[in-house]
Amino acid sequence: MSGYIMELRKLVGHRTLIQCAASIIVINQQGKILLGKRTDNHLWGYSGGSLEIDEKVEDCAKRELQEEMGLIADELEFFMVNSGKEVHYIYPNGDEVSNIEIVYLCYQYHGEICRQEEEMEELRFFDPDEISLEMISPPIRPVVKALIEKMKS
Repeated sequence: MSGYIMELRKLVGHRTLIQCAASIIVINQQGKILLGKRTDNHLWGYSGGSLEIDEKVEDCAKRELQEEMGLIADELEFFMVNSGKEVHYIYPNGDEVSNIEIVYLCYQYHGEICRQEEEMEELRFFDPDEISLEMISPPIRPVVKALIEKMKS
């Protein structure tokens, strides 16, 4: 969780916050999607997190990828904005958010895959056909659904 969001939580407790986030979905040369099994809800997701004050969206997305999965994004491709009622989420600890997530795709990256133990139980590349929406963390299901549809078309 970002420092900014942690500071806000001290003031508002579990009340709903508008959370602006940036994310990167890594896709390897074989067309497989890198996902991490989250430690909070034990469901799968891609790297991403909340922006800090005055942080560029692209920098946040790259920072989160490196922190959570050990990879450095060489190029980003804008994919979509994920927002609205269907991505309103209550975390297992009771924190509630209304998400606005800017999502990028990354086909060019370097580094060694290494999970951030506090946030990820496991990292793994999945063939799009292996992914069911039930295994994906709820607020990012619309993104994963859109990505799989894009990859199949």
